[in-house]
Amino acid sequence: MSTTLIEVRAAKACDATAIATAHDEAWRAAYQGIIPGAELGKLINRRGPQWWDSAIRKGSRVSVLCFGDKIAGYANYGRNRARSLHFDGEIYELYLRPEFQGLGFGRRLFTAARRDLIQSGLKSMVIWALSDNETAVGFYRGLGGRMVARSSEQFGAKSLDKVAFAWGN
Repeated sequence: MSTTLIEVRAAKACDATAIATAHDEAWRAAYQGIIPGAELGKLINRRGPQWWDSAIRKGSRVSVLCFGDKIAGYANYGRNRARSLHFDGEIYELYLRPEFQGLGFGRRLFTAARRDLIQSGLKSMVIWALSDNETAVGFYRGLGGRMVARSSEQFGAKSLDKVAFAWGN
């Protein structure tokens, strides 16, 4: 019998290429048909290995979920960026490669990021999701998130509705 180690840990600079690959695969799966193709391509291409390497080296909070020796997904998080929402922390992104979705790994990554925020004094938090991304909306609802705000975001000529889910406060 073999056992595969599943762990969530802080990202290291040497993870940058694997995180960029996970970002690419997860975003293509999540946003195909939602974000216009050319815009989606631009957003993905901006986040190559150099971008992730720089973010990690500058101290951005990035955690990875490892399945054996493979990075299955990542989360990046920190202080809440929306001044109009009175929550301490924010998970900016939480993504899994498509083959790792639906296995409970997203919940593990979410729990680890939330625990890290709480341990650093950020007791309440928010996450934004595009309304048309039904998988993400269902996931955050399933984790007990309550919808607290709506907004929109421009992707080229297309405006997409987004919702904020919150925990705490």
